Amino acid sequence: MKKFEAPMTPAADLTRNDQGTGPIRTRIPVYVDLLPPCNNACPAGEDIQTWLALAQDGEYEAAWRCLIADNPMPAIHGRVCYHPCEDSCNRAFIDSPVSIHAVERFLGDRALEKGWKPEITGEPSGKKILIVGGGPSGLSAAYHLTRFGHKVEIHEAGPIAGGMLHFGIPAYRLPRDELNAEINRITDMGVKVHLNHKVEDVIKEKEEGGFDAVFVAIGAHISNKVNIPQRDAGKVLDAVSYLRGVETGNAPKIGRRVAIYGGGNTAMDVARTAKRMGADEALIIYRRDRENMPAHDFEATEALEEGIKINWLRTIKEIDATEFKVEVMEIGDDGKPHSTGKFETLEADNLILALGQKTETAFLQGIEGMEFYDDGTVVVGPNMMTGCEGIFAGGDMVPSERTVTIAVGHGKKAARFIDGYLREKPYIAGDKHPIVGYERLRMWYRTHAAQKSQEQLPIVERTSFDEITQGLPPSDALFEASRCLSCGNCFECDGCYGSCPEDAIIKLGPGKKYEYNYDKCTGCAVCYEQCPCHAIEMVTEGVSE
Repeated sequence: MKKFEAPMTPAADLTRNDQGTGPIRTRIPVYVDLLPPCNNACPAGEDIQTWLALAQDGEYEAAWRCLIADNPMPAIHGRVCYHPCEDSCNRAFIDSPVSIHAVERFLGDRALEKGWKPEITGEPSGKKILIVGGGPSGLSAAYHLTRFGHKVEIHEAGPIAGGMLHFGIPAYRLPRDELNAEINRITDMGVKVHLNHKVEDVIKEKEEGGFDAVFVAIGAHISNKVNIPQRDAGKVLDAVSYLRGVETGNAPKIGRRVAIYGGGNTAMDVARTAKRMGADEALIIYRRDRENMPAHDFEATEALEEGIKINWLRTIKEIDATEFKVEVMEIGDDGKPHSTGKFETLEADNLILALGQKTETAFLQGIEGMEFYDDGTVVVGPNMMTGCEGIFAGGDMVPSERTVTIAVGHGKKAARFIDGYLREKPYIAGDKHPIVGYERLRMWYRTHAAQKSQEQLPIVERTSFDEITQGLPPSDALFEASRCLSCGNCFECDGCYGSCPEDAIIKLGPGKKYEYNYDKCTGCAVCYEQCPCHAIEMVTEGVSE
């Protein structure tokens, strides 16, 4: 028996006349592994399909270990990730996406309950790495580098590790017990964390500490400012400082009515936090409409449910004591807000600016070879290294969308390149398999099974920082995992085996899949047509492995 490989033929281009059978066989079937869209969309690079399959079999610890090979904080991510994997899930074309984030949270919480610990897989290298910043990107890099066999120290300017996980995400979205538990699991692996240690001179700390490499991963903690004429500085706060004050127990005093300027997720969090901190009314002012706001729609929905008022298409022009002069905007044909010349007056005791954040990179400016973009972010190469030998950067330090999951993905990526750099064996990422879209699946069984919803804390009870969204019970988590279609990869359904008219398919046993006996195969493509997940392709015969 021979095995063959050749360029794949898209399903839409394959007809009976193309296939050929018997003595004129021109194409043969081969088993393939394609890239599911969920895996492709994950910023942390998780092997989602594999750990869902393990969870479906009830192998929860194995599923968790598969998951943390890429992402060390599933209990956190199952709560705060905006799950782009679900936006790409092929199941959406049938009923609704698999609730991937909810299963991830289930596995993360179960690991904390059971006390599962990660394993260090690499051989000790004798190398030592400094990580500047103990936020999600720095923690991720520390975890992976430790697993690779290196010694790691984190120098964190704040009083607690976690960065914006603590100071940018309120506890009603990310409870502190689970947050601290997943951070502690990383430090328990041997990662040393020095708190209240602000790095001013990277080169000096690298040399004096005997570090072989540095990963700079400082979060975006500096709020963007806006020039509003006649503003009273004592009544204007910034979102990051306000949320940090609430987290540390030093929240600034606010009045009965608070206005928040901005339309992102932070603006929604600040408004909801202000209500929980005693404000009778929280009003969001935003220059675009809801359709064009940067906040996720569900964030706005939850804010509105809690009584937050949102003034869309408004921009602040002047402040006079507690009165704000705002101009009414309109969305033009170009999709941008434009002035109308119409003005309104709003009243508020305080204004909190939530207009985005930037990263402080001034302390890196004097380093030879270091280059910066106009917004202050650092230029890095494909290997995450800056222009200075041995100094890498990621997370909010480099141009990218600023989310927890992207930061964690940067930490993993940087760790791989740092490991290769220190061992003098450069890391080379493998080529990705082709992505399998829904149009390539053959869902002949197409069973409808709607997504299980997560329970929510009743609106009337959302007056404290108790967690709002609850986790799935085990039965629902198992159900959600079983909804995965295994796009592009064989899950041993026996569809090909049972449909082959020539008995040309050989079962290799559980977990080993199948192979073809091409001496019997006629190239009829019935197996190809029966494979629901497109794990079989018809290829031109004659190209041997």
